[in-house]
Amino acid sequence: MRVIIAAALFIVLGTYINAQTVNDVPLAEIDAEFIQIVGTKKILSARVNVDIEFGQLNRKISAKDTRMKDEEGNNLDFNSMIDALNFMSSHGYEYLDAYAITMGNTNVYHFLMRKKTE
Repeated sequence: MRVIIAAALFIVLGTYINAQTVNDVPLAEIDAEFIQIVGTKKILSARVNVDIEFGQLNRKISAKDTRMKDEEGNNLDFNSMIDALNFMSSHGYEYLDAYAITMGNTNVYHFLMRKKTE
């Protein structure tokens, strides 16, 4: 019974983990050594919008192409930039550097990351 539950959980989690995409590219299949996550505070919320840049050519004329999406095509939301950093770390990336730029009254956070080497 435990084996069946463990197998089912593995399948469900495996599907969820591989379901995130950026510009229709699965997160696990991004073919870039370096990526940048860019975060801006959501309006009227404590959460942040996070865009992932890896040198991709956007398929549409829209900043939404760089947002990470779940298996249903909805934008993923993060509680903070640290939440996004931990998420990317759990998906095979390591932190390299960070900086913030103030645009108007809003800080835009940039985190440079690299694929972890084993």
